[in-house]
Amino acid sequence: MKNIIHPDYRPVVFRDRGADMAFLTRSTATSDETVVWDDGQTYPVVDVEISSASHPFYTRTSRILDSAGQVEKFRRRFAGGESVA
Repeated sequence: MKNIIHPDYRPVVFRDRGADMAFLTRSTATSDETVVWDDGQTYPVVDVEISSASHPFYTRTSRILDSAGQVEKFRRRFAGGESVA
């Protein structure tokens, strides 16, 4: 790989605050925040909204993700249209 055109590939901690879970992996993602991991090393940390610990498919729980009212917004936008049969 050419060092000039490729981003740095290094250890990064991804943290899901909702599920109180974090995992260390290698990535090109960057962050200004850091965290001290279990091995005593300091790594950059990236906060994610959903991980395998909190995703409804993996946890077998259902929850409504329509917090912005997207369904109602869609219905208002296309309420006057003809139905396609």
